[in-house]
Amino acid sequence: MTPPTVPPASADKATGARTSAVSSCPDTPLPKLTILSKRSEFLAAARARRQPGGSLMLQARRRAETEPVEPAQIRVGFTCSKKVGNAVARNRAKRRLREAARAVLPRLGHPGWDYVLIGRHESTAARPFELLIADLEKAVTRLHEDRAPKPPREAGAKSPAKAQP
Repeated sequence: MTPPTVPPASADKATGARTSAVSSCPDTPLPKLTILSKRSEFLAAARARRQPGGSLMLQARRRAETEPVEPAQIRVGFTCSKKVGNAVARNRAKRRLREAARAVLPRLGHPGWDYVLIGRHESTAARPFELLIADLEKAVTRLHEDRAPKPPREAGAKSPAKAQP
């Protein structure tokens, strides 16, 4: 019996060669994502910037140059609280977040940053995948926008929300 022949398009996959589906230029390597694993890394990201997305929450921080991590790496972590559901629902939500991060962060993430994606109750697992990716893209771009500093308030001025008629 002769072994089946492998077409050239899938021959790369059979030999283990990796090509990125998100790269428009095959010659430029995309940064590799590294997974956050220590609790201290998650806590450091929680103290930094936050950007809500429709079906997820994104936390991000720029790593200090003194940290013993390669500066060109993009590190990412995933978490879901018990509000998301039982273990099956949390794992499903995290799997979806992992795939969205693989599609978005190599293109839009900045090297030297840590990102934590947090799943939301009922929306992360139920949202169509294309919209989940769009939510993450929007959150990453908004997180990295240049933010103009807020003008200082006058001393003694009340904020509009606290002003009473």
